Amino acid sequence: MEEKGRIASPTLQTSVEDGSWILPAQMIQIGEGEMRKMGRDPEVDRIDIRPDKGVAKVTFKTHFTEVQLDGLSGEVLSIETRHSDWIEKVHDGSIVDFYLGGDEATKLTYSTLTAMGLILMSLSGFYLWYYPKLIRKIKGR
Repeated sequence: MEEKGRIASPTLQTSVEDGSWILPAQMIQIGEGEMRKMGRDPEVDRIDIRPDKGVAKVTFKTHFTEVQLDGLSGEVLSIETRHSDWIEKVHDGSIVDFYLGGDEATKLTYSTLTAMGLILMSLSGFYLWYYPKLIRKIKGR
Protein backbone atom coordinates (compact mmCIF):
# COMPACT_ATOMS: atom_id res chain seq x y z
CA MET A 1 0.00 0.00 0.00
CA GLU A 2 2.88 2.38 0.64
CA GLU A 3 4.61 4.10 -2.26
CA LYS A 4 8.37 4.50 -1.80
CA GLY A 5 10.03 7.89 -2.09
CA ARG A 6 7.05 9.98 -0.91
CA ILE A 7 7.34 12.29 2.04
CA ALA A 8 3.68 13.20 2.40
CA SER A 9 1.10 10.55 1.74
CA PRO A 10 -1.36 11.70 -0.89
CA THR A 11 -4.89 12.48 0.16
CA LEU A 12 -7.05 10.08 -1.76
CA GLN A 13 -10.30 11.30 -3.19
CA THR A 14 -13.62 9.54 -3.17
CA SER A 15 -16.80 10.43 -4.91
CA VAL A 16 -18.01 13.46 -3.01
CA GLU A 17 -21.76 13.02 -2.79
CA ASP A 18 -24.51 14.59 -0.82
CA GLY A 19 -25.21 12.54 2.22
CA SER A 20 -24.34 12.27 5.84
CA TRP A 21 -20.86 11.36 6.89
CA ILE A 22 -20.17 8.77 9.52
CA LEU A 23 -19.59 10.20 12.97
CA PRO A 24 -16.07 10.99 14.20
CA ALA A 25 -16.56 8.38 16.94
CA GLN A 26 -17.09 5.76 14.22
CA MET A 27 -13.95 6.99 12.40
CA ILE A 28 -12.00 6.51 15.63
CA GLN A 29 -13.39 3.01 16.09
CA ILE A 30 -12.45 2.04 12.53
CA GLY A 31 -8.93 3.47 12.92
CA GLU A 32 -8.44 1.73 16.27
CA GLY A 33 -9.69 -1.54 14.79
CA GLU A 34 -7.21 -1.34 11.93
CA MET A 35 -4.33 -0.70 14.34
CA ARG A 36 -5.36 -3.63 16.54
CA LYS A 37 -5.31 -5.87 13.44
CA MET A 38 -1.75 -4.68 12.79
CA GLY A 39 -0.73 -5.14 16.44
CA ARG A 40 -0.02 -1.44 16.94
CA ASP A 41 -1.11 0.96 19.65
CA PRO A 42 -4.61 2.18 18.73
CA GLU A 43 -4.58 5.47 20.69
CA VAL A 44 -5.86 8.14 18.27
CA ASP A 45 -4.19 11.55 18.18
CA ARG A 46 -6.42 13.41 15.72
CA ILE A 47 -8.74 13.18 12.77
CA ASP A 48 -8.08 15.33 9.71
CA ILE A 49 -11.36 15.70 7.82
CA ARG A 50 -11.24 16.77 4.16
CA PRO A 51 -14.86 17.40 3.12
CA ASP A 52 -13.93 18.55 -0.38
CA LYS A 53 -12.25 15.20 -1.04
CA GLY A 54 -14.65 13.06 0.94
CA VAL A 55 -11.86 11.67 3.10
CA ALA A 56 -10.93 11.58 6.80
CA LYS A 57 -7.39 10.78 8.01
CA VAL A 58 -7.03 9.18 11.44
CA THR A 59 -3.57 9.58 13.00
CA PHE A 60 -2.15 8.03 16.17
CA LYS A 61 -0.21 9.26 19.19
CA THR A 62 2.55 6.66 19.52
CA HIS A 63 3.44 5.95 15.89
CA PHE A 64 3.38 7.66 12.51
CA THR A 65 0.63 5.64 10.84
CA GLU A 66 -2.42 7.15 9.16
CA VAL A 67 -5.66 5.47 8.19
CA GLN A 68 -7.58 7.20 5.39
CA LEU A 69 -11.32 6.59 5.42
CA ASP A 70 -14.16 7.32 3.06
CA GLY A 71 -16.23 9.89 4.94
CA LEU A 72 -19.58 8.51 3.82
CA SER A 73 -19.12 4.77 4.01
CA GLY A 74 -16.26 4.44 6.50
CA GLU A 75 -14.37 2.22 4.04
CA VAL A 76 -10.62 2.09 4.67
CA LEU A 77 -8.93 3.65 1.62
CA SER A 78 -5.31 3.33 2.73
CA ILE A 79 -3.02 2.70 5.68
CA GLU A 80 0.36 4.40 5.36
CA THR A 81 3.27 5.78 7.35
CA ARG A 82 3.21 9.57 7.64
CA HIS A 83 6.83 10.40 6.85
CA SER A 84 6.13 14.12 7.05
CA ASP A 85 5.27 13.78 10.76
CA TRP A 86 8.52 12.12 11.84
CA ILE A 87 10.56 14.45 9.60
CA GLU A 88 8.87 17.41 11.29
CA LYS A 89 9.69 15.95 14.72
CA VAL A 90 13.34 15.50 13.73
CA HIS A 91 13.43 19.06 12.40
CA ASP A 92 11.99 20.70 15.51
CA GLY A 93 13.79 18.37 17.92
CA SER A 94 10.70 16.84 19.51
CA ILE A 95 11.65 13.35 18.25
CA VAL A 96 13.71 12.87 21.43
CA ASP A 97 10.71 13.63 23.64
CA PHE A 98 8.51 11.46 21.41
CA TYR A 99 10.66 8.37 21.94
CA LEU A 100 11.56 9.06 25.57
CA GLY A 101 7.94 9.80 26.42
CA GLY A 102 8.78 13.03 28.17
CA ASP A 103 7.41 16.49 28.01
CA GLU A 104 9.39 19.24 26.31
CA ALA A 105 12.08 19.28 29.04
CA THR A 106 14.44 17.00 27.10
CA LYS A 107 14.05 19.05 23.93
CA LEU A 108 14.66 22.26 25.88
CA THR A 109 17.76 20.83 27.57
CA TYR A 110 19.52 19.50 24.50
CA SER A 111 18.58 22.47 22.29
CA THR A 112 20.00 24.82 24.95
CA LEU A 113 23.21 22.77 25.13
CA THR A 114 23.45 22.74 21.33
CA ALA A 115 22.97 26.52 21.17
CA MET A 116 25.62 27.07 23.86
CA GLY A 117 28.01 24.79 21.94
CA LEU A 118 27.41 26.79 18.77
CA ILE A 119 28.15 30.05 20.58
CA LEU A 120 31.31 28.56 22.11
CA MET A 121 32.51 27.30 18.71
CA SER A 122 31.82 30.71 17.14
CA LEU A 123 33.81 32.51 19.82
CA SER A 124 36.71 30.05 19.64
CA GLY A 125 36.69 30.26 15.84
CA PHE A 126 36.90 34.04 16.00
CA TYR A 127 39.76 33.76 18.50
CA LEU A 128 41.65 31.29 16.26
CA TRP A 129 41.20 33.62 13.28
CA TYR A 130 41.96 36.92 15.01
CA TYR A 131 44.77 35.99 17.47
CA PRO A 132 47.37 35.09 14.79
CA LYS A 133 46.66 38.43 13.04
CA LEU A 134 47.15 40.24 16.33
CA ILE A 135 50.50 38.43 16.99
CA ARG A 136 51.74 39.28 13.47
CA LYS A 137 50.76 42.90 13.97
CA ILE A 138 52.62 43.07 17.32
CA LYS A 139 55.77 41.36 15.92
CA GLY A 140 55.72 43.56 12.83
CA ARG A 141 56.41 46.68 14.88
